[in-house]
Amino acid sequence: MSTLPPTQKGRNDQRTMLLEVCFDDAAGLARAHTARVARFEVCARLDLDGLTPDDQLLHAAVATGVPCVAMVRPRGGAHVWRTDEYAALFADLERVRAFGTHAVVLGALTPEHCVDRALTAALVHAAHPLPVVFHRAFDATPDRFEALETLVELGVARILTSGGARDAFAGRHELRALVERAAGRIAILPGGGVRAHNAAEILRVTGLAELHSSTAFELGGAT
Repeated sequence: MSTLPPTQKGRNDQRTMLLEVCFDDAAGLARAHTARVARFEVCARLDLDGLTPDDQLLHAAVATGVPCVAMVRPRGGAHVWRTDEYAALFADLERVRAFGTHAVVLGALTPEHCVDRALTAALVHAAHPLPVVFHRAFDATPDRFEALETLVELGVARILTSGGARDAFAGRHELRALVERAAGRIAILPGGGVRAHNAAEILRVTGLAELHSSTAFELGGAT
């Protein structure tokens, strides 16, 4: 299985706590870099829950030397992809790979909101050797344990999730259950409404050491 980029030494705290921050413009990149965030998720249009970033922003993010995860999502809306959209999806994947990104984040569901096995398998294969992160489309699945097992089987490296709740704090106990079910076979990354005031409790309940947020803050100070 592909490995995820390690936390950069000296960023966040000394106990390998890691904060990943997403942004969709140069100002967000500057804030995250100034805050010494350990990992970036680079997107466009966060108002649409994130689209594939433009070349300029991705190039600037990768040039900082901070591990970068690039969104692969050519359009907003549902995570059910029509066959006539596959070309754009795979083209975006190849484009972000060419910029030296460290991982890609994507999601594909069936009309029944289950993980789209065939398409996800093809995307994991196309991304290799880059790790693949399955984004919060996971939270729409009717059986998250079943979805987790599918993603493990397909070789996905990490799941970004709120535990199916409105945010990661509300879903912290479900996140803990997912961590226990994963048993180290796939990483669970809490995301959705993560802020300095609730980070410590999310980490405490889940037993995790990584969080995802759209806001940069000092993670060590939250624990």
